[in-house]
Amino acid sequence: MKKYLSTLLVVCLMLTALSMPASALEYTFDSPSTGDFGTSTSDETIYEWDDPNVDRSKSSALIPPGFGTPTSYLPNSGVYLTPNLAAGGPLNNPSLTGTITGGGTATLPGAVDASAPTYPTTSYPTASGPVTAFTDVTADLFYSNGSLGTLEIPSIGLTVKIVQGTDSAALAKGAGHFTDTSIWDGNVALAGHNRGVNNHFGKIHTLDTGNTITLTTALGTRTYTVTSVTKVDVMDNTMLAATSDNCITLFTCVQNQPSYRWCVRAVEA
Repeated sequence: MKKYLSTLLVVCLMLTALSMPASALEYTFDSPSTGDFGTSTSDETIYEWDDPNVDRSKSSALIPPGFGTPTSYLPNSGVYLTPNLAAGGPLNNPSLTGTITGGGTATLPGAVDASAPTYPTTSYPTASGPVTAFTDVTADLFYSNGSLGTLEIPSIGLTVKIVQGTDSAALAKGAGHFTDTSIWDGNVALAGHNRGVNNHFGKIHTLDTGNTITLTTALGTRTYTVTSVTKVDVMDNTMLAATSDNCITLFTCVQNQPSYRWCVRAVEA
């Protein structure tokens, strides 16, 4: 009898269990670690990681350099949009220079501010005296091949045509003429590459004082004598300023030193 009751109890429990409705198992997922998702940027800006004291107004804006120009690959390069307002601009921050002669070792400038390097493209007047000599580029000064003339430096075996402008297209054709400088009377400023296929100015830093440079244009032929070979900061535009005497100024990059330029000045012989 006792065995019969035990068996009956077991059967009843089994029937009870089978009669209960099935339900889904309860389980939870562990949330993924923070590293599985990018952090939110909706309430942040790039300036939160920059120096909050940097001037980002129009006064510090730069006009980007032309594509392919010597400083086109450098950050913060270009010409100041408002140079008269920029605290670090050419008008308010004249750079120091170091001069060498005879192609020797350069005396580097002192404290150089390379925070916003620019390639010299604009002339600024200096306090050296009144400007009395300047010849504009006019249509009648161009030769049939599109050049403005020829530059010759016998001591380094250079003969190259002069083209208007200093962008990559111009320098691919020859020595480029800074458009804001004179083409005959006063200061004639030219630029050229110092490496690559068109490395026309690759040896100008080896010139000695007394070497001659000859400029030929539609207005005639003029010979100049080298007076200085200078390594200048990229911010230094003083050698582009108009002058009262006749001179010629040559610029090129310094190999592996993007913050500097070679500058050769020669005066009429």
